Amino acid sequence: MKEYGTETFGELNAEQYDAMYEDVMVVETRDSVETLAELAGGGKVLELAIGTGRVALPLAARGLSVHGIEASEAMVAKLREKPGGNAIPVEIGDMAGVRVNGTFDLIYLVFNTIFNLTTQEAQVRCFKNAARHLNAKGVFVVETVVPDLSEYVDGQRMKGFWTKMDSARFEIAVHDLVTQTIAFQRIVISEGGTRMIPHFGRYAWPSELDLMAQLASLERRERWAWWDRSPFTAASRSHVTVYARAGQ
Repeated sequence: MKEYGTETFGELNAEQYDAMYEDVMVVETRDSVETLAELAGGGKVLELAIGTGRVALPLAARGLSVHGIEASEAMVAKLREKPGGNAIPVEIGDMAGVRVNGTFDLIYLVFNTIFNLTTQEAQVRCFKNAARHLNAKGVFVVETVVPDLSEYVDGQRMKGFWTKMDSARFEIAVHDLVTQTIAFQRIVISEGGTRMIPHFGRYAWPSELDLMAQLASLERRERWAWWDRSPFTAASRSHVTVYARAGQ
């Protein structure tokens, strides 16, 4: 998917994004907001890939000064439609390079969005950009799944998400082991026709993300299996990792 850019996911999904993930986001949002608010310590906050404001708006409602970076203008338009959305400053651009005025006590990148950067080089640049925006005591928090390739056979996977009387949604994915990339095609079939929603991402292992942090002069402070700070083990399906300036 050579035409897939940093803004593509948002441009394709902004209209349906909140509804698409509504069911799975209730616990995710509650737990992430609680822990992020604690880590912010009342200071300034920057969200990379702020999207429609799922996490940023509840943090702002707690009185935190929240800023955002977002590649998709369509996503930001959805943020602006929500109560409090107009009060959050957002820079439009690639989170791996765009600059925001000032430094921050907390920078976070959640829900696997580091994987939306489709090359290792772009992911490293994202870590370096986050480091540039951290103040001396600030932390950078990254949440992702732990890659699970067990469902792939001959580099391919087909998976159903839901089926109803008049519609169904499924996904076809093709995995490239060399580049650690996965090309997805999410397909919704209904009485109104067929809609195809492509997605392309590059996964990274937890240890690889730690190395990216080192290249940005950051070091890992904490790694949990979930936002409730449960221990990260070999069986964990996700991780929340906290990075800070090396030596601080």
